[in-house]
Amino acid sequence: MRTSRIRATVLAAATATLALSLTACGGADDAAKSDDASGQSRSATAGQDAKGGSAQANSATDTKGQTESASATGGTAGAEAGADLCVGDELLVTAEHELADQQGDHLLLTAVNKGDKPCVITSYPTVKINGEGAALPLSKKADGGDQPITLQPEDKVYSAVNIFDYGKDNHTGTGLSVALRDNDGNDKPAYSVDVKGDKPQFTYNEADVLNWNTEKPYDF
Repeated sequence: MRTSRIRATVLAAATATLALSLTACGGADDAAKSDDASGQSRSATAGQDAKGGSAQANSATDTKGQTESASATGGTAGAEAGADLCVGDELLVTAEHELADQQGDHLLLTAVNKGDKPCVITSYPTVKINGEGAALPLSKKADGGDQPITLQPEDKVYSAVNIFDYGKDNHTGTGLSVALRDNDGNDKPAYSVDVKGDKPQFTYNEADVLNWNTEKPYDF
């Protein structure tokens, strides 16, 4: 927050940037070996190593600037004929802490289709903060979410994690596990995502998540 495959670029060196890294969220096994240049890696639950299919489209020489193409656009509402559901291997997912210490504090999720074929994303991502506990509920402010979205290669789709900090008894988060859902609401393999931004660490008492959308939420 996947039966075509989620693509992950190979991390050439450990980056000291705050770029969101998808490290394997299934615990200590070989699936956590490899991060891509923007920090995405395959979860142990996916059953393959972190290279997945993304190494086919993105080599270790990929730069961070290539993770989000300037020409990338939002997806198209509706399922295109012949397009499979996005599995996750073909997607590059990032998360950024937006409006830190301000009202409207949230984590912006962006998924880019790095594959060479269109795929369909639906519903909303299954998200767990720090990869632990119960999945976050769908926000009451979610707009839609029941319409599938077709992502052409390099198309983007957005969601957000709303974080609420009441100032006491709060928890600290530095990353998320994110899984796509199929048409029946079942989770596909999960990926862990480290949050980037000026203040990647965040505190919260409660949190919820928005559905996938072709437009950025909270366009302040």
